[in-house]
Amino acid sequence: MLDLLPDLFDEHPQALRLLNLPWRSFGLHPIIFGPLQTVCCFEDNSRVAEQLALPGNGRVLLVDGGGSNARSLLGDNLVKKAIDNGWGGVIINGAMRDVGTINQMPFGVKALATCPIKTAKRGQGDVEIVIEIAGVEVHPGEYIYADLNGVAVCECELPLPT
Repeated sequence: MLDLLPDLFDEHPQALRLLNLPWRSFGLHPIIFGPLQTVCCFEDNSRVAEQLALPGNGRVLLVDGGGSNARSLLGDNLVKKAIDNGWGGVIINGAMRDVGTINQMPFGVKALATCPIKTAKRGQGDVEIVIEIAGVEVHPGEYIYADLNGVAVCECELPLPT
């Protein structure tokens, strides 16, 4: 399966909500889907690191970084941690770094931008809260679906196209 979202929108147009931003895809897995966990943080990835250190159980971490491209909220060390802990992917409304390395890793990441500068570690941010991205309200525990066509959320799990 190369194109997940077009098929899902064809079958379930009323169920999906598109996070209509210019997402870029990184890593060897361009398709990401699963129950989502939310993090809201601005130029401080402390909460991202904390979440990725926990068992992911196939969940996808959706990070609202306020769309900032001034600091990277994810790099290769955190992606390695995510892989080791069973996360299904990371989607960042913000920036990431270590793109060359991450593009060789068996994982999927979506982000708006890249930035080589790491974040401060101030322990700031919120976890498991309702966030808003691209005018769409997103709740922890909803399902997220992403591919090279974009990113969408749904209140419930949808059957994947065959």
